[in-house]
Amino acid sequence: MLDIKHVTRLLNHGPTVIITSAHDGKSNIMAAAWVCALDFNPPKVTVVIDSKTYTRELMEAEGTFAINLPCVQQIEMVKKVGSISGRDLPGSDKFAEYGIETLAAQEISAPLVKDCVAWLECKIIPEPHNQNTYDLFIAEVIAAHADARVFSDGQWHFEGHDELRTIHHIAGGVFFATGQAY
Repeated sequence: MLDIKHVTRLLNHGPTVIITSAHDGKSNIMAAAWVCALDFNPPKVTVVIDSKTYTRELMEAEGTFAINLPCVQQIEMVKKVGSISGRDLPGSDKFAEYGIETLAAQEISAPLVKDCVAWLECKIIPEPHNQNTYDLFIAEVIAAHADARVFSDGQWHFEGHDELRTIHHIAGGVFFATGQAY
């Protein structure tokens, strides 16, 4: 029998993402794994962001955030941004500390992480009960972008681009890459 504390790992098979947020000239970046598509039209997503994170503080203040889908070549960066709080870098931020290059978003103030394979610009749909009780945010995707080398015509196609495969955090700093399509 599986220990109940590990049940969430059975469900955590989606890609690990990077959440970026910005407000009042400050930006932050963090790794997240509990992200899920919710609705099609308009497109909506859910994301769980702990109440103690600096990213969440900026998200709630601005009302927007970005979901960036990193790839195999970015695993070390994902580990770094997921292991320290932006609050622990007075006078700096994780972007500067780790040399993370960004792109400007079209609809929101949060930066997009360069070299990811997809980006979703999101506007929070306020649901105070879910946010405060479960750390669960519901957001409408107001703009989306993808690297055409691996995503086009509504399909992922990583063949020939192993370094661009999305990554999946299992536990303890261990990642898997998206595998072969069948």
